[in-house]
Amino acid sequence: MEQKKIGLFLKKLRNENNLTQEILAEKLNVSSRTVSRWETGSNMPDISMLVELSEFYQISIPEIIDGERKSEKMNQETRDTAVKIAEYSNNKGKIEKRKLISYLLGIFGVFIIISAFAIFPNDSSWGSIYAIIGGVFLVIGIYFGTKCIQVKRSLRILSIIGCIIILSGIFAITDYIAVSQFHQVPRFSYCKSYGEDVIEHKTLFYTVIQKNPGTKSEQIEIVK
Repeated sequence: MEQKKIGLFLKKLRNENNLTQEILAEKLNVSSRTVSRWETGSNMPDISMLVELSEFYQISIPEIIDGERKSEKMNQETRDTAVKIAEYSNNKGKIEKRKLISYLLGIFGVFIIISAFAIFPNDSSWGSIYAIIGGVFLVIGIYFGTKCIQVKRSLRILSIIGCIIILSGIFAITDYIAVSQFHQVPRFSYCKSYGEDVIEHKTLFYTVIQKNPGTKSEQIEIVK
């Protein structure tokens, strides 16, 4: 493939249609510098752009690649093949982009969850808030990941529901371990009741009583 020959041919086609590089660039949604690089042979159009050029000039793609006319009508079979290749290339690029997004969202979600557990104490509501936010990012990342492997929508929904259940279970288990083994208040309590030297923390599965909070004689008990 002679790039200079192709460039001269593209220039000839443009001149035959009485177009400047700027006008052609505008019609093809590219820069005039790109058109100039094609015509000097320093750069070549990609597959999708070859399809557009062949349609625009009403010539076949092999004619562009060979840098000379061979027929008056564009070879439909060649054009269809090039279109399919271009579509495949675009779809592959979209899948790779989705994979990258899913990885980034998942990693970011895990980072937020770990940071929430490490930075905020159990009695701070910010820890649970940021942990839930991190879980949302993680679930969204998994959703994008399932779209990349092109599973059925019903399976994607089931995988998201399963992920939410597992994540909720992990939060509940870590909370229970913190209460029962390390005598800390639950991080994911949905209600707090304050009494005299007593705070009641209600979770979905049990209730925790915090006696003498903030003192040396503080006690943490699971009552049910």
